Amino acid sequence: MRLVTFILIGLLAVGGARLVHGQSAADHIAAGDRDHAARNAQGALAHYEAALALDSTNSDALIKAAYEAVDLGEFTVNPEQRASLFRSGEHYARRAVAANPRDAEAHFQLARALGRTALSVGVRDRIKYATEVHDEALASLAIDGRHAGALHVMGMWNAEVMRLNGLSRLIAKRFLGGKVFGEASWDNAQRYLEQAVAADPSRIVHRLDLGGVYADRHETVKAVEQLEWIGRAPVTDYNDPSYKKAADQRLRELR
Repeated sequence: MRLVTFILIGLLAVGGARLVHGQSAADHIAAGDRDHAARNAQGALAHYEAALALDSTNSDALIKAAYEAVDLGEFTVNPEQRASLFRSGEHYARRAVAANPRDAEAHFQLARALGRTALSVGVRDRIKYATEVHDEALASLAIDGRHAGALHVMGMWNAEVMRLNGLSRLIAKRFLGGKVFGEASWDNAQRYLEQAVAADPSRIVHRLDLGGVYADRHETVKAVEQLEWIGRAPVTDYNDPSYKKAADQRLRELR
């Protein structure tokens, strides 16, 4: 009897150790969130992917994995590594949309991943992404009209279309069709980005791209105001140091 008791106690101890040392999907997401807050994008992505290995349809982990993959890819110098990270971001975002089609953040992350891919390829290939970027950003805004990220994507969508040269615009019309392509304007680019800043005024990237649109529209005073704000702003996101460098460079060009 005493032997059986010891065996049972031993089994419970082993089982308890497994519960203590094993990590659930929720544990990995919480650890990923801590790494994200510390601007450790690689660590955060590893934890979110570990969570997905345990729970492959967890929409929270899918959305956050998409976010970190795209963040890591944005300033990756190696084009193959950058493309791979963007593909991962797109893959996770598509799964997030499939898991929860009514999630504004999922649609935004898909638009963001596709948009970053588009900006890293040539003009002809970039145009091919434009319709889906546009549609996913609007799908996000249809669910949450004040989603700062989706507002930003729509602002940049308009700006990038307007930055195309005449030949590229002709190609774009053939790919996109006149209806979608005809929506683009500098007024829309500025309006969406101003709304993104209003919705999330502390996010550096919103102000960086709004400053870029002001500069393109020759509104130099407004552009400088945004870029100088960035110089004073605290670093909170993984890519903020790179955004600050870009803002400083643009300021020197405008002065």
